[in-house]
Formats: sequence, C-alpha cells, structure tokens
Amino acid sequence: MAAYTAKDVSELRQLTQAGMMDCKKALEETGGDMKQAVDWLRKKGISRGETRAGRAASEGKILAIISQDGTTGAIVELNSETDFVARNEAFGQTLAQIAGTLHGASHIDGITTSTEGSALVAEKHGDTDTIAEALKMMTGTIGENIVLRRYARFAGTGSVGSYVHHNGKVGTLVEVDGITGETGQTLARAIAEHITAGVPTVPVAVNRDEVPAALVERERRIFSEQAAASGKPDNIVQKMVEGRMDKFYKEVTVLDQPWVRDDSKSIRDLVKAAGSGVTVRRFARFQIGQE
Repeated sequence: MAAYTAKDVSELRQLTQAGMMDCKKALEETGGDMKQAVDWLRKKGISRGETRAGRAASEGKILAIISQDGTTGAIVELNSETDFVARNEAFGQTLAQIAGTLHGASHIDGITTSTEGSALVAEKHGDTDTIAEALKMMTGTIGENIVLRRYARFAGTGSVGSYVHHNGKVGTLVEVDGITGETGQTLARAIAEHITAGVPTVPVAVNRDEVPAALVERERRIFSEQAAASGKPDNIVQKMVEGRMDKFYKEVTVLDQPWVRDDSKSIRDLVKAAGSGVTVRRFARFQIGQE
C-alpha cells in the first residue's frame, strides 16, 4: 500500500505547482512525507518551493484597527465555515467588537496564532460575556463553527499602520520605530500594503538576522546540492550557493524586497528616506486559509 493518498498528491501539487506524476514520485521517494517531498522536487529542479501556503479548511474575515494617534494597532482573523457567513452583517459586527476589545487590552502585546490558552478569549465582551462565550453563542445561532483564529496587538514608541485588502481575506499590521505622527502612520501603512501584496513573495522576517535558522539551513542545503550537481569546481559551487542565498534573502526579508509600488526602490530605501534612526520593528500578516 502506498504511503500517500490522492489527497496528498493534490496538496503537493498545490504547494509546488509540479506535475501529478512528479508529485507521486516525490511522495514515493520520501515515504509520503510532505515536507521532504517538497525538498525532493526542489532538488530535482522541478519546483522552486512552496508557491502557495497550505490551505486550511476555513473561511472568514480580517479586520484591523489603528488608534487616532497611530501609536497602537490591532488585527484580528475570525473564521467561519463558509464565505456566506463571513459576509453576514452579524459576523462583521462581532469581528469589529472583538477587534475593539483587543485594541483596548493594554496588557496584550505581540502576535497570538492560537486561541488555546489565549488571554483574549477571556476578555470581557459587553457587560457579562467573555469573547469565548460570545463566540459559542454565535456558533449556536448561526449553526456554523465560529473561531477566533489569531490576532496581534502592537504598541510602542513609534507608529503603527495597517492595510487590509478590500475582500477582507488578507491584511497586515506594521510597527515602525523612530518616527511618529502622520508621517510615521503613512510609512507604516505603505509597508503594510506592500507586505499584504506578497510580492515578490510573502516575507518571513524584517531583516536577514531574523530569518529562522532552520529555514536558512534548509535553503542552503538545497542550493548546495543543486550547485554540486552542476559538476563545477568547489570554488565556483560556493559562489553559486552564496549568490542563490543572497537572492533568497532579498525575496523573504521585508527590508530587502523591491517596493511593490516602485520596484526601483527597496523597502529599505523607503525607510531610509523617512529619516535617520527609522526602523521597521515588526509585522503581522494574516491571510484566510493560510497556515
């Protein structure tokens, strides 16, 4: 019996855009391990990697709130089972209330991607109910499972900005340091818009130092094996690997990415133009159905 299913093949095709037979071969060679199968395809030059993130079985909506002075901001993803419910007025009102509650919770700072043990679900919602109780009530009324999937609240000494796509399916919250007021909010919003667009790819970190070590190791290993297969001398192979790693960093770090509105400039250029000492502190990008 094969160590994979037709569903696994379909998921691998969605992740890598590789052909069906190539996906089957990759799963066969890796014993059905999805992550190893992605790497196997990349090493063979069949796929450049996960072009689309794994889809979760969910619909929903994303909403962001920024304070008038731009010093604090919050972003929330609320999930439903169908898009029909996500477009329901009651769903939108509940999402707005939750975002407002989160924005006002001064003890919450950072990103939470699981509601398990979450401080937010215990927050007061209205006069008596907690958010968790309100969601249970809404689930019972609508007949669909309503889940507070993830949220973020940023507050610091700089500026916070956000951008949510008009369909409410993807949005980003950004905090910048070293700049305040309207200028700071405009910069943070411009960067949030860029990150939301996900061009050339969805960034994983603000700068190179923050890229997860495991991801860097994985990419370097794949690039090394690809370069070694070329049969070129070791010194040339090393240069090939470093060149590909440099390109990788430029694709996955916010500061190194070309600005979506003017690709002759990088986000680093945009930040530098805002003034000395201005930095991007952090960001949270949520997309419905994305892990």
